[in-house]
Amino acid sequence: MKKLTLFLVMVAFCVPSLAAETQLEKATNVVNEIMGTPDNGIPSELLDRAVCVGIVPSQLKFALGIGGSYGRGVLVCRKGGNGAWGAPSFFTLGAGSVGFQIGGKATDVVFIVMNPSGAKKLVQDSVKLGAEASVAAGPVGRSAEGATDVQLHAQILSYSRTRGLFAGVSLDGAVVKQDHDDNAQLYGRRITARDILIKGEVSPPPAAAPLDKALTRYSPKGGQSFGEV
Repeated sequence: MKKLTLFLVMVAFCVPSLAAETQLEKATNVVNEIMGTPDNGIPSELLDRAVCVGIVPSQLKFALGIGGSYGRGVLVCRKGGNGAWGAPSFFTLGAGSVGFQIGGKATDVVFIVMNPSGAKKLVQDSVKLGAEASVAAGPVGRSAEGATDVQLHAQILSYSRTRGLFAGVSLDGAVVKQDHDDNAQLYGRRITARDILIKGEVSPPPAAAPLDKALTRYSPKGGQSFGEV
């Protein structure tokens, strides 16, 4: 009986960690699949300007009418804002039906954070996109020549992929919250998103190596310095 109890306790502690590693694996697949088709992906010049990238693999369930949405994702920032890609931090993305409707199911969501001020807002415990951080549907394709003035000045550019169709989508009204539990499981201790992403107090764990490799492949350098943190 004692052995069974010990086993169940071990399983309870291991499951969240495995879930976090699965999220990293799924996020890596999304990056490779989207950026592997440059004519229909995120313009490389915009990705090179970005200080962070957020990926929510296909877990979101979006309502066409009254309803809500929810998903779990991973955020990675460049070290110092303009260095190599750093350690990942987990978050949840959710909203009611107002101002945030995509339609369909099993939708991947990707967003790129275009400046340090946007990144510093995202590492708060909770932030409402559109109200506390400006967000716009991002341009798609090999080049950003067709980007509008609104897109070029937004703190965050966002995209979605449903059934293979990749396009810019507005996340206006969505709420980003830090996933403290998954971060604690991945790093073995309680640590804030700010300490992970802005201050760079932890190194990327082995489970994040494939995601780091993918992001480095498509954008090895760029961004803007975070300045004093």
